[in-house]
Amino acid sequence: MKIAETVTFGGGGLNRAEDLRRHPELLAELPVRTLPVWRGKLLMNAARDGLATLDGPAFDGHGTPVLIGKLEGAALMARDVSSLETEGIDDTMGQFVDPSEQTHPDLPEGTAFAELRAVMPRLSPLDAEIAATAKGVLEWHRTHGFCANCGTETQVGKAGWMRGCAGCGRMHFPRTDPVVIMLITHGDRTLLGRSPAWPEGFFSCLAGFMEPGETMESAVRREVWEETGVRVGPVRYLASQPWPFPGSLMLGAHGEAVTEEIEIDPEEIAEAIWLDRSEVLEVFAGTHPRITPARKGSIARFLLENWLADRLD
Repeated sequence: MKIAETVTFGGGGLNRAEDLRRHPELLAELPVRTLPVWRGKLLMNAARDGLATLDGPAFDGHGTPVLIGKLEGAALMARDVSSLETEGIDDTMGQFVDPSEQTHPDLPEGTAFAELRAVMPRLSPLDAEIAATAKGVLEWHRTHGFCANCGTETQVGKAGWMRGCAGCGRMHFPRTDPVVIMLITHGDRTLLGRSPAWPEGFFSCLAGFMEPGETMESAVRREVWEETGVRVGPVRYLASQPWPFPGSLMLGAHGEAVTEEIEIDPEEIAEAIWLDRSEVLEVFAGTHPRITPARKGSIARFLLENWLADRLD
């Protein structure tokens, strides 16, 4: 797909400065910019269209700084500041759509911590890549404080890109879980589904985790069959998207259905439907009587919009 890297979180051109992870003496020579992250929310500028970073090693004592990359001659370090007592906590936190924002007196005026899914369509490609990287790697640290082999507490190394175990010597590195997400078509129609945890009316492309020993193509066919009972023939790769919710790589594919009858597995999916192009156009126009579109910035929306525009090649 020629425009694959125009997907949100794709193709930002971040200089990840891997050499600095291996040479702490070189890293120490650079000025530092800090990107605070609070409970998975990134610090946003006053306009909410870009990240807000702080001069120097801010918020010392909160979390371990992780090198995200080299930016304008400085080392950009993300830091988990979830222990901060912030202002703006309310009942919408953690919901399917979290519009809440949190602030702190030590932050620049107008800035706030915001849910990445709410602001991602407004970020530049570079800021989006930085955001996905910071959120993903800090979540990995939060959940991997102990060795999976022997249970010993691990220590951070390589500027935040490794955790080492003194007990058994194992080195652990940030992981990404591959997920297939499928634009399934049959003639002029596409197959959409709704997860049991999603609000009424919210439909998206089918998706599922890949299993060990499985190709992407096989995973597409298996997941569609398990969720909807629809059989899929030819499958081709289209585009990928890092998805730090909490740490996946979405592998976007196009699958051609060879059957149409839907028989859902209610443990896997709440509902599945076929929509033709005119109905999908209504969904994106906001005029469909019952269906709301996939999130702006998601690869599902990217695939559907480019299917409508005949830009899958």
